[in-house]
Amino acid sequence: MTTEKYTQRDVKRPTTAEVVCFGSLMAMELLVIDEWPQRNFGGLFKEQRDSVGQDAAMIATMLRGWDIPSGLIGSALGKDYRGRWLAEHLKSSGVLGEVRLDSQLPTTLVVLISDAMGGRTYFWQPDKRVLATLDTADLSLLNGSRLLYVDWYDEDHILRPMDEAIKLNIPVFLNLEHLHEDPDILTRYAGRATICQAITDSAQRGDQSPLAVAQTLLDAGVKTALITLAGEGCLVVQEQNAIRVHAPSIQAIDSFGAGATFSAGFIYGYLQGWSLETMARFATATASIKCSRVGLEPPDLMESQTLAEQLQVEYL
Repeated sequence: MTTEKYTQRDVKRPTTAEVVCFGSLMAMELLVIDEWPQRNFGGLFKEQRDSVGQDAAMIATMLRGWDIPSGLIGSALGKDYRGRWLAEHLKSSGVLGEVRLDSQLPTTLVVLISDAMGGRTYFWQPDKRVLATLDTADLSLLNGSRLLYVDWYDEDHILRPMDEAIKLNIPVFLNLEHLHEDPDILTRYAGRATICQAITDSAQRGDQSPLAVAQTLLDAGVKTALITLAGEGCLVVQEQNAIRVHAPSIQAIDSFGAGATFSAGFIYGYLQGWSLETMARFATATASIKCSRVGLEPPDLMESQTLAEQLQVEYL
């Protein structure tokens, strides 16, 4: 087996990551359409973008775009043109860490189609061998960091970095999505998390009470529960504080990456020491702005802060 390592460090960049994102690396091709064609017919797409995935890599690059020293501990990539493109993309973004290229592995490709109705349809061919390389990833980047981000997509491979972060007294941000419905997953994953993001929206899983889901997460040991409600905004709960932030009215163009943008926005506010309400406002604003544009370029901080101040908020 031949492995190359691309190291995202140089003397002009920070050597310690404030946030470390752990997760599988994939190449994504995004197509944005207005409507789906009839079967056996073709259709037009409005935009095409190459992107990095999954959420861990998205969040690391977004935070770096906001001048936050961020790092990525990821799975290995194939030593092919997609793998090399991803390695160079992360390096040029200034994200700290290593990207491993393995000649015996493929680079996982995801083709994602984002439609005008807010749907995100994707096609991919996951490879367990690639996911397994997370177990051999070097965790030393965690030293000196202030937060670890992990995602349920990466299954039990996230337990090792979560336990290491706990040992180092580093808070853990977990994206759990709908897995709060699984008692075993809830105990093993959320039980290790400080901040947990989940969903209830009908487009992905079915309507549930956001407050009930938040309480389920708190009962599992989470300190801060973030419940995203798609176009309806979010609910954030911490101890006795429950804050409902309503999303602004926007023309949604591309909802791909909205959840990751929300996470990145909340993490940014967390690192600034903002109040729970300010973090929730900013995360909702950044995710909303992202949905109004194609691709994953992080919204301008001033634009996001201006919109955040205008959002409707309720204390429940």
